Amino acid sequence: MNDGNAAARVIQDLRGAVSSAAAGSRLPSVRELTARHQASPVTVAAAIRALVKEGLVETRPGQGTFVARRAAATGPAPDLSWQTVALGARRPGEDELQALLATPPAGAIPLSGGYLEPELQPAVALGAALARVARQPAAWQRGPAEGRADLRAWFAAAIGLRADDMVICPGGQAALSSAFRALAAPGDTLLVESPTYLGALASARAAGLRVVPVPADADGVLPDQLAAAFARTGSRLFYCQPLHANPTGASLAADRRSVVLSAVREAGAFLIEDDYARDLTIDGDPPPPLAREEADGHVIYLRSLTKSAAPGLRIAAVGARGPAGARLRAVRLVDELFVAGPLQQAALEFVTSPVWDRHRRQLRTALSARRDALLSALHRHLPAIAAPRPRGGLHLWVRLDEGLDDVRVAAAAATEGVIVFPGRPWFAAEAPASHLRLTYAAAPPDLMDEAVRRLSAAIAASRPTS
Repeated sequence: MNDGNAAARVIQDLRGAVSSAAAGSRLPSVRELTARHQASPVTVAAAIRALVKEGLVETRPGQGTFVARRAAATGPAPDLSWQTVALGARRPGEDELQALLATPPAGAIPLSGGYLEPELQPAVALGAALARVARQPAAWQRGPAEGRADLRAWFAAAIGLRADDMVICPGGQAALSSAFRALAAPGDTLLVESPTYLGALASARAAGLRVVPVPADADGVLPDQLAAAFARTGSRLFYCQPLHANPTGASLAADRRSVVLSAVREAGAFLIEDDYARDLTIDGDPPPPLAREEADGHVIYLRSLTKSAAPGLRIAAVGARGPAGARLRAVRLVDELFVAGPLQQAALEFVTSPVWDRHRRQLRTALSARRDALLSALHRHLPAIAAPRPRGGLHLWVRLDEGLDDVRVAAAAATEGVIVFPGRPWFAAEAPASHLRLTYAAAPPDLMDEAVRRLSAAIAASRPTS
């Protein structure tokens, strides 16, 4: 069989089909083309890829090959180059966030992202709750700008605040962005743990804040370094994740909690406590939020349901006492007016039903199995790499050997068919070493060994040659 001639025949056949068919029309399958032209499936696939590159056809995993949709030719292409000057520089952090939220290509094993795999999400229960709520006309009416009182009371109960101190937001990222803009002005300094949540860095920079990192270790932020940073910068705002921090998985040690709060009080500052992982603890019981231990309004508390339930459940709350709470409510009013009533009511029905506790128990078991499977696979295939065992959250923070570039390793891993996220973007300043963030919530346990085998091959290919 002459595969070269066969490929040309397949390409010619498909070109003819494309020229006479409407955009979106289904084209012959690989099996049909293989039989028609006596070509191997590999040859047919290569011919299709060639036409995909030309923009003539498009493939849809599990569905087949189709005529590509092309914009109608209505005259000269519009000149949009003027927008480059009018818009100015892009906002910092956009590229990193887009990469973090990108959908993995078909066939790749995802060890990245920040949400639960679909099979871990309580989609049936959420759908049932939303369907019940959608039939109630009152759910579609305008509610209080700060959110439903009963939902705010549920969030407030965990930290000893009043419902009136809380504001409902459409997800944790929106709550975080509002907190930065309500509590600081452009040019102000924000202190963060190093490394810290990528979304916080992006939101802070978009708000015009100067971000200063504070060293942290396996027990959380270093209190003496935090106090020194307050004194040196004059900052009045510190963002941290005391429980199962993203990306490191570290939790603030018990003997540091009061010292950190003292440093914040002495600086006359606010601490934004991002409690995203309250419902993602795997081992033991989580400590109470810092907000419960501080009565004078120094702690701004943020909790979201999105990470522990489903990406589409865009419900979070942010709470503060005193004038800071009034500032937060004012910013949220300008940003959103109010959060969709049906989603708020569905969230309330979900978290106040027995399904919520059952979901969290099942989630703890599932995350434990996935975390342990990933750690075992790392021990088997990459025993020299350090990977601390987190007690909760969704991620492992892996330190690479000296001489390895994390961005280069992540790119090589994608080529091998496993998606990981480099550590560099999680640092507000220079990264002291190369790391990877590996998410164990996005793939089942039985894929972890293959994922790490592919990662091992990528690391081997990324090692510098002498």
